[in-house]
Amino acid sequence: MTKEDFEQAVREHANTVYRVARHALKDRGEAEDVTQIVLLRLYQYSGTFQSPEHLKRWLLRVTVNESRKVLRSVWRKKIVPLEDWDSPVEGPEETGLLEEVMALEAKYRLPIYLYYYEGLSVQEVATTLGANVSTIQTRLQRAREKLRRSLSDEEKEGTPYVRSEIVPKSL
Repeated sequence: MTKEDFEQAVREHANTVYRVARHALKDRGEAEDVTQIVLLRLYQYSGTFQSPEHLKRWLLRVTVNESRKVLRSVWRKKIVPLEDWDSPVEGPEETGLLEEVMALEAKYRLPIYLYYYEGLSVQEVATTLGANVSTIQTRLQRAREKLRRSLSDEEKEGTPYVRSEIVPKSL
């Protein structure tokens, strides 16, 4: 890979690599570290890429693998407050949804993020995460159901709710 090709790849894909790492790790500093590791591996890579899509898939795969290494690390912090996270979305509804996505387990959060936020197909998500297509479809379905339940619970908490057996019928 020439210096110009590397610089072009960094301009085009560094932000995506960072977002995927940030989404997987929920920590800005660790995501920056993973981004640097991935870009260093790209710089050191001696092979060739068949197409720009091949390069992007390779970068996403390396990002996911490096993020998993960090998650398995002994030094990994157990809790990262969501308040420290700078949300890329603007509206309060979208922020609430993204916070709910971030609260999911990693096995559900990563497929949802790659599928909806990065626009990858189910096949591409499966390839990136090293899983079967049917596994990714199941995880997407379960994640949607978890999001549906958590968002509907929030709506119920925000509205007054009175059980019918408490209110006398003579009113």
